[in-house]
Amino acid sequence: MDSGQHADRQSPGILRTFLSLLVMVAFVFGLSWVLRTYVFQAYEIPSGSMEETIMVGGMVFSEKVSYYFRDPEPGDIVTFQDPEIPGRVLIKRCIAVGGQTVDINDEDGLVYVDGVALSEPYTRGLPSYTLASDVSYPYTVPEGYLWMMGDNRTNSQDSRFFGAIPVSSVTGRGALVYWPLNDFSLLD
Repeated sequence: MDSGQHADRQSPGILRTFLSLLVMVAFVFGLSWVLRTYVFQAYEIPSGSMEETIMVGGMVFSEKVSYYFRDPEPGDIVTFQDPEIPGRVLIKRCIAVGGQTVDINDEDGLVYVDGVALSEPYTRGLPSYTLASDVSYPYTVPEGYLWMMGDNRTNSQDSRFFGAIPVSSVTGRGALVYWPLNDFSLLD
């Protein structure tokens, strides 16, 4: 009789442990989902379009909180839905916002916004050229849209190729390169 009572006492203990573990796993997955959906997302960089700022294979955290309170501004590194390939996310630098006019001078390789040449140390002196596309210059960015360009201007399909992107396609602000460790840095 003692052994039967002893077995009954262990059963609720095992069940309680299992339920506690199940609740903990559900909590961890739920918290992970909330953080990835509303706070930050990790991305691996598949191309050289943002070199030297972010190298191929680099891992970046994109934070989502900033853009709940403000729209992207020129100079921000932004993640957004690829206008060409559904489900793919791109990372580029915001060059101009709605109402601003972008011009690219193929002779001097400079980008002009509202008639002023941009100072772009992040391009490491690489020239900017127009690309064969339906975009003609000077180009006035429509309200609610952004003009995006990769820092590696000679190796980036960006707004020069697909035009301005809607602000609604923005998924976050590139905040931190966390891998490889020797490239660990905050993104400005």
